Amino acid sequence: MFVFRLLRLIAHLFKGMAVCAFLFPFTSQQGREAHIRRWSRKLLRICGIAIRIDSPLPIPRSLLVSNHVSWLDIFAVNSLQPCRFVAKSEIRSWPLIGWLCAKTGTIFISRGKASDVRRIFKGLVESIEKDEHVAFFPEGTTAAQGTLLPFHANLFEAAIDAKAPVQPYALRYVDANGQLHAAADFIGEMSIAESILTILKARGMTAELKQLPLISTEGAHRRDLARSAREVIATGLGYSLASLNPAGAPADTAPETAPDPQVAPH
Repeated sequence: MFVFRLLRLIAHLFKGMAVCAFLFPFTSQQGREAHIRRWSRKLLRICGIAIRIDSPLPIPRSLLVSNHVSWLDIFAVNSLQPCRFVAKSEIRSWPLIGWLCAKTGTIFISRGKASDVRRIFKGLVESIEKDEHVAFFPEGTTAAQGTLLPFHANLFEAAIDAKAPVQPYALRYVDANGQLHAAADFIGEMSIAESILTILKARGMTAELKQLPLISTEGAHRRDLARSAREVIATGLGYSLASLNPAGAPADTAPETAPDPQVAPH
């Protein structure tokens, strides 16, 4: 059964590459989003993951943010609404998945490069102004479930400049009893291959994606937005703010540009 699921996953990745290479150049934006949504949902099914989405309101023109648990997060969000994600440049080198992320509009950011931050910031503002759905993970790296790292503030400025609100989502992976599923965690020295094998061997995992109240950017500072988004997402996950340490947002550094004690060297 495990081998069959692994072969299905590999075949599904190659199918996605074929769609990106041969269909996307001749498909409208709406058509591409439909393909990405269906493909992402099937990828989760092949991995044995059910998806439960609580998003009753239309997603407005906004900057979408979420907590970050796993490489699965992009596909969980894309199951609801395909987005242009900001991701660390290392993902571009991942076999198959990196190429697919690039072809579906992912914006890659390099560690420690201020010029990269400026370039990406300008692109984010332009994308939001064109009503494209843009998303990023403000923790800047994955964190074990049950924790929530401080949020980097810099990229929240894009929502301010684009005069758009921030749309937060809470994302978690649970087992049949509603408890956090350890197999979803992608941290420490774990490689992408190890994570995929762990997930394929797991059973009874459900990805839960919950829409949270919009955060207005009018008259706000990016640090305030980062702090507010973290508090809202922590509440949505059922975490106690008092137990999350440190409580505030860090200095204005972009995701993946500053040392972090829980950076996962994937």
